[in-house]
Amino acid sequence: MDIQWLGHSAFKLVESTGTTIVTDPFDNIEVGYNMPQVSCDVVTVCSRECTETFKSCSQDKLPLLINSEGAFEVDGVHIVSICEPKGQGSNANGLCDNLIFKFRMDGVDICHLGNVNTDCSVELSEAIGSVDILLVPVGGGDTISAELAKEYVDLLMPDVVIPMNFKTRNCNLDIDKVDAFLRQFDDAEVVTATAPVQFDRTEFDGESTKIIVFNI
Repeated sequence: MDIQWLGHSAFKLVESTGTTIVTDPFDNIEVGYNMPQVSCDVVTVCSRECTETFKSCSQDKLPLLINSEGAFEVDGVHIVSICEPKGQGSNANGLCDNLIFKFRMDGVDICHLGNVNTDCSVELSEAIGSVDILLVPVGGGDTISAELAKEYVDLLMPDVVIPMNFKTRNCNLDIDKVDAFLRQFDDAEVVTATAPVQFDRTEFDGESTKIIVFNI
């Protein structure tokens, strides 16, 4: 399966069968990146703010929009969405403030933490379960800081970590750069990528953690 960073917390995940998921499409003006028009089968959004921009997935048929807690299956891809337990996981209207998504594609477990803004408790880590690839916000602001992001890495113990929600030259948001997060790891553990990265389930042995930083 392939992972491509589209900017901010938006990723394009493609299974070998061609089934494609796009996470958290965003508003170009507010965020600053140019959200590309991509074809996909599923759009997942972690919060109500993202729902308005899911039309950025452009194709002949409207993709399935997942913006609620539950378990789903689309063309063999298993998707679980978990409500973050922030104030018992809901706002005053009883709606979830943030959804954490777990995808199983080609036998690889990918976790997208969305706009998570709480400590990684044992209860939450147990709800998430095993993770091969962790997509984690690191820039602070409305999400967790670099230090809290490292706690998620330590508790979930993924083989691959891909930081998101951090300041770049193209980002308009008042958030931190990725540097503070990367300083918590050895240089040998950090690699950069500019194109989609392909993963195979045989690569995950649980022996080490690799940080992949995408550049746009």
